[in-house]
Amino acid sequence: MFAGSISLTNCAGTNKISPIFDNKEEKSVSTITELFGINVFNESVMQQRLPEDVYTQVLRAKNEGKRLSPEAADVIANAMKEWAIEKGATHFTHWFQPMTGITAEKHDSFISPSSNGKVLMDFSSRELIQGEPDASSFPSGGLRATFEARGYTAWDPTSYAFLKDNVLCIPTAFCSYGGEALDMKTPLLRSMEAINRQGLRIIRLFGNHTAKAIRTTVGAEQEYFLIDRRVYDKRKDLIYTGRTLFGALPPKGQELSDHYFGTIKPRVAAFMKELDEELWKLGIMAKTEHNEAAPGQHELACVYTTANIAVDNNQLTMETMQKVARKYDMVCLLHEKPFEGINGSGKHNNWSISTDEGENLLEPGDTPSENARFLLMLCAVIQAVDDYQDILRLSVSSESNDCRTCGADEAPPAILSMFIGGELESILTAIEHDESYGGTSHEEFKVGVHVLPKFPKDSTDRNRTSPMAFTGNKFEFRMPGSMQSLSGPNVVLNTAVAESLRQYADILEQSEDFEKDLHDLLKSVISRHKRIIFNGNNYGQEWEEEAARRGLLNLKALPDCAPAYLAVKNVKLFTDHNVYTGTELHARYEISLSTYTKLMTVEALTMLNMARREILPAVSRFSGELARTANEKQSFSTMIDCSYELAVSSEISELLASALEKTDALGQAIKGAKQIEGSYENARYHRDVIFQKMEDLRRVCDKLERMTSREYWPFPVYGDLLFSVK
Repeated sequence: MFAGSISLTNCAGTNKISPIFDNKEEKSVSTITELFGINVFNESVMQQRLPEDVYTQVLRAKNEGKRLSPEAADVIANAMKEWAIEKGATHFTHWFQPMTGITAEKHDSFISPSSNGKVLMDFSSRELIQGEPDASSFPSGGLRATFEARGYTAWDPTSYAFLKDNVLCIPTAFCSYGGEALDMKTPLLRSMEAINRQGLRIIRLFGNHTAKAIRTTVGAEQEYFLIDRRVYDKRKDLIYTGRTLFGALPPKGQELSDHYFGTIKPRVAAFMKELDEELWKLGIMAKTEHNEAAPGQHELACVYTTANIAVDNNQLTMETMQKVARKYDMVCLLHEKPFEGINGSGKHNNWSISTDEGENLLEPGDTPSENARFLLMLCAVIQAVDDYQDILRLSVSSESNDCRTCGADEAPPAILSMFIGGELESILTAIEHDESYGGTSHEEFKVGVHVLPKFPKDSTDRNRTSPMAFTGNKFEFRMPGSMQSLSGPNVVLNTAVAESLRQYADILEQSEDFEKDLHDLLKSVISRHKRIIFNGNNYGQEWEEEAARRGLLNLKALPDCAPAYLAVKNVKLFTDHNVYTGTELHARYEISLSTYTKLMTVEALTMLNMARREILPAVSRFSGELARTANEKQSFSTMIDCSYELAVSSEISELLASALEKTDALGQAIKGAKQIEGSYENARYHRDVIFQKMEDLRRVCDKLERMTSREYWPFPVYGDLLFSVK
């Protein structure tokens, strides 16, 4: 389950690669199995370097949450240091994930002074287990004042240490002096423990008394764009914001679907090859790669692993993508909507739940008992998504992800719904109404009596329009944005499902007729939560109207979602399961609104800068050239036709005046934001006023782009960007 213990011998039909490494040690690597995990202090390395009793403690800490003894921590720290130094490391860092959505690190060297004027290479258990970075500038949402610099990083022994750029990176949680979570990892670990507690209660009811842990697993699918660095460097909007704030569609885009799964260009293929190798060295299970729908868009999918490992790995994947792209004079764009009118980028979160014995609890199974447990787990997810639509929607909302056009054949809509396929829906309907199910027999369908029909993973077509689709033995959550951390969505999924399981265990542990009470419980859950199940087209206007009739939420942007952090039912959910405190939730509410406002302000100021200093002067020069050309023609001969110059000059003059007006209106709107008090009110103002002014300015400038001579337009256009990588 953990990356370092998985073999890739038969990956993609071959285990041969052509190394392109620099140092002599790595040049000897000739197979993927030898390459995989060479920069990870994984179980294989620990088994070789640690005494057996210490290695056993590590396994118990990782698999059962047991604490390591101080003596064991000393041995591990020394072994980790020796391993890292042998591989060229000179520094170590506590690698953590603050509430910026990206990772952070502070490097310390291994050197320690000695009495003879030389230095020793030292790394203690205290340095391994806890750090104290000056992290006062990270977002805290009021958890502490700026002058309160002290924050603590704490080693996460369930996630392997690794080497990156000759630095030993130790995955850690990040907390304040008072113990509040200041990061993305701590709540995820807490949510994993919550679902572990409740999941164990459930499997015990079905006779499993040997499993010691319940784990959620995640497989991430990462979409991204690659563009040539030379054109990127000429676009201030891409540099400052990650997306194009201006740009008219080129004559050819993605309408022919010729890029999707098409032949990979040599330069991109070389990038993908090196990316795979770098990820494999980090123990990341990079598996599938292909061209995506839009020109210049691609996807990388990784094999599932435990949720917190998967989140760590995805953060490393995004960082590695951008680093490797630069080596090929390309830029990797991770913004969810870098090009308007062109397919945006998401990140699919394939979520499942398993025992430490490797049994997937979302596999239907072959016996009545297995079927009943599967149906209970299925209903737990259905109830969780329905009960907590608001906070689940919030977990994927951001200023950038909100830019993806909902329902435009590229991203699930803002409405939460679940696809489970016709066969499963028929079974749930039979249970709800105590009816026969034609797939097995004509008898009344009873849980615990009937064996479900053989349910292969592909028994139903895949619904790519669904936000949450069941795909055989997992749920594919398709709403996360391409550059966001997957921690937030998985915290909500884990905790919400844990709450469903808690309610079920409370009922069934008191049961005197287990089979009957289980059947009645499922019947009740299906009846109350079936509204969230929808197997049709989520992109259609008809579904939006139907969803409203069902009472489902339609939260279109982050200001609509943010109050969910403070909703009583959500505060109760997270505090009951010890995932967030009320104070931590309020902090995240403030951070989400503040970040939203700041990002939109950067975009608005960038638009003003580009319009005033680049677009308006360039178009004015072109308009002047048209006027001069017309005058010269007329001076030469009144018989020469000047209709082009006169018509275009006239239209451009009108558009130029409109662009100036809308530029000034945007500037005034930005100034107006300073008068708005309150984080929520400010975010709402930015969405309702500033964003609209930005859209107005863009529309007229994009019209000007279509009319202005190419030699005058001040920066690369969409055609240059999307087709820049040859």
